[in-house]
Amino acid sequence: METTRQGRPLNRLLSYALIVLLTCVFVAPLFWMLSTSLKTNFDATRQPLSWIPRPFTTRGYDVLLTTASETPVLRWFFNSLLAALGNALLVVSTSVLAGYALARLDFPGKRVLFSLIVGTLFIPPFLFLVPNFLIVTEIGWLDSLWALIVPGAGGAFGVFFMRQFFSALPRELEEAALLDGANQWQIFFRVILPLSRPGIATLGVLSFLGNYNDFLWPVYVLFSPHNFTLPPGLSILQGAYTTDYPVIMAGGVIASIPAIILFVLAQRHIIEGVSRSGLKG
Repeated sequence: METTRQGRPLNRLLSYALIVLLTCVFVAPLFWMLSTSLKTNFDATRQPLSWIPRPFTTRGYDVLLTTASETPVLRWFFNSLLAALGNALLVVSTSVLAGYALARLDFPGKRVLFSLIVGTLFIPPFLFLVPNFLIVTEIGWLDSLWALIVPGAGGAFGVFFMRQFFSALPRELEEAALLDGANQWQIFFRVILPLSRPGIATLGVLSFLGNYNDFLWPVYVLFSPHNFTLPPGLSILQGAYTTDYPVIMAGGVIASIPAIILFVLAQRHIIEGVSRSGLKG
């Protein structure tokens, strides 16, 4: 018994040490990106590399935010936010409705339909590039943000995620509301949705980040520089023969701000949503 008690402080110390080590591993690239964005181009490439900017300068941000019209970074930033927010709203709306139907309603072919939806998760995403491109072309959405917002609105992952979340909710709550005279829509909007805020917040954050960080699909469907989002837009900043690392890292810092803020605000809901949906690691 005494041996167990003596081992607990050591185990706790090792756990804290591991947490600190993992924190450093994940934070180090962010700190290096911030540090490089505040260096001169010579300081960013000279050997040995330094974590501290000497001299300290904001030239990277000045160049980035006052650059020529061919590289409107602020417009790319707002394009990314608009596309990611629109896509996240559509994904949450469709996934919540489809997930609830698959979790709670009974209709012919439900299991087969759910199996087909889940089966699409095993198809490599790049196989959908050509069909989606042809559809977007026929609709006339090429070189517009609609091509980034709408095509991914019916993703299988969101339906699967919300279906798992709704399945974990106790049926007794719905049965009690039904006995009180509520119909199916009232139960869904007044009982199920308020209890599903963690799952909805988690899916919204994941959808936002997936669209916000996407590089390949915007390259296919966007052609005008003023319509670019941040991932393909920032790639233009890299020259053919020289690379201005402080400017590129300044763009990375600007691009990471919404993702960091969103995760900090929704962290509690994300942890609760993932744990209650049965997707624990």
